[in-house]
Amino acid sequence: MKLITHIPEAWSDISDLFVALGDAQRQRILLSFDKNERLTILQIADSSQLSRTAVTHHLKVLERGGALQSEKIGREVYFWVDKDRMQQALQNVMTYLKEDI
Repeated sequence: MKLITHIPEAWSDISDLFVALGDAQRQRILLSFDKNERLTILQIADSSQLSRTAVTHHLKVLERGGALQSEKIGREVYFWVDKDRMQQALQNVMTYLKEDI
């Protein structure tokens, strides 16, 4: 067994992504997006059973985890799925699983 004193850079975002994906409400929010769709907080709240405050919280967790990106345009904030970032984080896990330890 080797002593791990720091987390490798390739793994830096994985924990936050797994936390973000580990909640059923956040999974529902993420799965509500169509391909290349951008949605506002209000649109997401309207299509869920959650309050706007709860949706805002979940969106922050998803964004921090790398599952979503956002952009403020005027008074609205638009969110979209960041599949490239999620795919990279999961690829880092797959690379680890394939390595001979």
